[in-house]
Amino acid sequence: MIDKIEKLFERYNEVNSLLSSVEVLNDRQKSKELGKELRSLEPIVKVAEQYRKVYRDFLGSKELLETSNDPEMKELAQEEYEKLKKELTRLEEELKYLLIPPDPNDNKNFIMEIRAGTGGEEAALFAADLYRMYTRYAERKGWKVELMDWNETGMGGFKEVIFTVSGEGAYGFMKYESGVHRVQRVPETEAQGRVHTSAASVVVLPEVEDVEIDINPADLEIDTFRSGGKGGQNVNKVETAVRITHKPTGIVVACQQERSQFQNRERAMKMLRAKLYEMKVEEQNKEMSAQRRSMVRSGDRSEKIRTYNFPQNRVTDHRIGFTLYSLDRVMDGDLDELIEQLRLADRAEKLQNAAAE
Repeated sequence: MIDKIEKLFERYNEVNSLLSSVEVLNDRQKSKELGKELRSLEPIVKVAEQYRKVYRDFLGSKELLETSNDPEMKELAQEEYEKLKKELTRLEEELKYLLIPPDPNDNKNFIMEIRAGTGGEEAALFAADLYRMYTRYAERKGWKVELMDWNETGMGGFKEVIFTVSGEGAYGFMKYESGVHRVQRVPETEAQGRVHTSAASVVVLPEVEDVEIDINPADLEIDTFRSGGKGGQNVNKVETAVRITHKPTGIVVACQQERSQFQNRERAMKMLRAKLYEMKVEEQNKEMSAQRRSMVRSGDRSEKIRTYNFPQNRVTDHRIGFTLYSLDRVMDGDLDELIEQLRLADRAEKLQNAAAE
């Protein structure tokens, strides 16, 4: 660990030095990259400094324990030794986690797609409830939500709804939400009060830059159409909505939120880049062994990840076996405890994998 820490300090000092060099100051892109690296190193360096200090004190107490002939001094040294040993172990575990390469997408904005699954109109209503839950959570975090595309039902549900969320660390918090969400409740359409089970699928895609995914314009088929207008409002009389088909993969994306065709096209291209990026990542994941795939983030859209049981006011995440009896708060956007448990499980799994290596 000490060797790793010394290399870490070397790199930290090197990046600091490079940032003040004339060459980097004149290179905006390089300056941005190094600035980002420095910010990522700072929290690790802070813990590493603590570890280095505690390690020096630990060696001092160990030496005193081994060389002192004074019983009283030896007893004090033993107490200090045990205390520092525990602190050293704690800091070492924290450093092991911090030294694991972070997900490069964690700080990105994301695109979320919610689609009604089995359950007819009730599934569409549940999809709308999930949309409300996530937008409420985004509001709590101070993130910006922008609707991109939707397909409403007569009762106010969504067959599908697609929106972007922008904010610091947004994808890092919400990447665990991809999968099938199941609801158990008495539908509004049920006259006899029987509990039904319905489902909706959620996909969370990190927004990617143009440089990350190269798209050949010749591979695109672009159509325009009139926006439907959410809730019957602001229906455009001109064709501002945009639909893009990526011919090599068959992926189709659409955006109708903006009044400008250009803006809708830009948004649709963002969505397309995100989907192509996801395909690229999925291909890479297939090459990994089953043991190395994350339990928390399997990436399998068909996997049932969570159940929302309204009669019992219960929500259960099946990946980590975690249950809360506060479904009403969760549906109102209070997802902090649930997401924190998923993040902790992800952290524990990464530490286990790192130890195995």
